[in-house]
Amino acid sequence: MMLFAPAETEPADISASLTRIVAGQSGTGVLTLPLSLPDAGPAVSDHEDNQPLALTAVPRKDFLLSRSPETGTEIGATGEKLTLTINSGDTLDSLFGRHNLSRADLMAVLELSDARSMLRDIKPGDRFEVTHSDGILQSLERRVNETTTVRVLRGEQGFVLQKIDHPIESRLAYRHGTINSSLFEAGKQANVADKVIMNLAGIFAWDIDFVLDIRDGDRFVVIYEEIWQEGELLRDGEIQAAEFINDGESYRALRYVDSSGKADYYTPDGHSVRKAFIRAPVDFSRVSSRFNPRRRHPILNVVRAHKGVDYAAPSGTQVKAAGDGKVIHRGRKGGYGNAIILQHGGNITTLYGHLSRFARQARVGRRVKQGQVIGYVGKTGLATAPHLHYEYRLNGVHRNPRTVSLPKAAPIAEDQREAFFQQTGGLLAQLDTVRRSQVAIAAIP
Repeated sequence: MMLFAPAETEPADISASLTRIVAGQSGTGVLTLPLSLPDAGPAVSDHEDNQPLALTAVPRKDFLLSRSPETGTEIGATGEKLTLTINSGDTLDSLFGRHNLSRADLMAVLELSDARSMLRDIKPGDRFEVTHSDGILQSLERRVNETTTVRVLRGEQGFVLQKIDHPIESRLAYRHGTINSSLFEAGKQANVADKVIMNLAGIFAWDIDFVLDIRDGDRFVVIYEEIWQEGELLRDGEIQAAEFINDGESYRALRYVDSSGKADYYTPDGHSVRKAFIRAPVDFSRVSSRFNPRRRHPILNVVRAHKGVDYAAPSGTQVKAAGDGKVIHRGRKGGYGNAIILQHGGNITTLYGHLSRFARQARVGRRVKQGQVIGYVGKTGLATAPHLHYEYRLNGVHRNPRTVSLPKAAPIAEDQREAFFQQTGGLLAQLDTVRRSQVAIAAIP
């Protein structure tokens, strides 16, 4: 993985940092730039090796000997080690009894401040690490949550409870790739997890149909969180900024958390990337037939206009509502087989045909939300294989779902605009930096 040195200069001097890029390592990297995530605090780096540092608390140290915070005397845990695993119906008391451990010691431990809430709220799969000498408790330890371990040690004055912090650090990572076959394949080549690729596609789903619109040579840049703990990568976090260049046109999105704590994605000028409709109601399926007014019907063998788009997918694949709307039809509808029709605002309707079955929530008269599952792919009606037939109508007239101009969602509230530009300005600068780095890498012989 390629590391960028922390930028200690103004953005105008960033080009100097790019000379440190190593040839042949394009596609992956970790940004340790001066601009940090919202609410994440200032970025910190070790200037000798450029490795990002944790921003909170000292990492846990494994020890069996410590000093009592109350008496200053040394307390330790020596003896036989035992792991107690909680199964259904277990309690700490029953486990202590089963392993001939002192229940009186357990009662003494539970009398400690904070111990009762941290040790008694248990569920199957939880583990307690115990050290004892002939049943006499010397130590008891439990990982309470991702960031806290509780440890109880026997001391000269009785048991002492300690809380051990496991600080979590958010680092910004970038990836970029070029599509030669599919978005998922390009993601794998750029070392991007499938979850991040799915989220990337979800961000741009209102502008790009990732089945119909993808072209060889399309490119993407994604900047996202990596969640680290004690030197290990735990998981990938939220995408913070992204760009997708489709057929030469650039689409950009920046994550913004408003004053109420709600997070969403916006264009650099403050318009929501969301629109009233998504382009495709099925995730990553193959298009078997496009919108075509002169298509020959595969079963009837006559020229009949194909006034929608067919998405080939396995039976049972989820079908999602393209936009917020009201269910006005659910049931058999001629050659469409099992079909659902949604009524949307602006005199727009969408139709979903050949379904194998309907979602329970999608009943006539009920309202559904954009992205909500309304049915499942099948081959009912005049269909030769499982697929979804999707239609978009405006004022009763069929429009090509792939090219129709979609109504835009409302822009960011006026009273939030100043905060938006302040919060996302750094992300936009980092997106520009990564784009410039792509150019620099391409120029390396």
